[in-house]
Amino acid sequence: MKSKLITTLLTLALAFSVNAADKDKHDHEEHAGKAGPTGGKLITEVEPHVEFFVNKDKKVEIRFIDDDMKVVAPGEQVISVTLGDRSSPTKLSFTKEGNMLISDKAVPEGNDLPTVVQIKAKPDAKSVTEKFNLNLNDCPTCKNKEYACTCAHGEEEKKK
Repeated sequence: MKSKLITTLLTLALAFSVNAADKDKHDHEEHAGKAGPTGGKLITEVEPHVEFFVNKDKKVEIRFIDDDMKVVAPGEQVISVTLGDRSSPTKLSFTKEGNMLISDKAVPEGNDLPTVVQIKAKPDAKSVTEKFNLNLNDCPTCKNKEYACTCAHGEEEKKK
């Protein structure tokens, strides 16, 4: 009788832990491959999620997005962006402006710029790093720029 009870309790505990892990995984996967509310690249490895958007002045706007895709005010997050030519990279720092952070400089000239975004939830927290190429061309299929494209047209090329 005792062994049945222990087995049942262990099974329930395992089921709850697997369900909790699936929920966390699901929340991140639900937004993967989606653009942010302003059409920028959505980075889902952090909570709240981060939207990376290049505005018409070629400055980077960072917005923090909750699981309902709503913009939330910045907290203690620290963002750094390094992009462009490796021999002479451009480093962007950010200041708070309303419900977003905006870069101190414009993105350098060129297209398909190697980009590294480092995000800290708090100044003393470990960084989460996101790397991608900042392709500022318009996507031929969706309304976003290529760096924030939500189409699968690039996937066929990767599989070849």
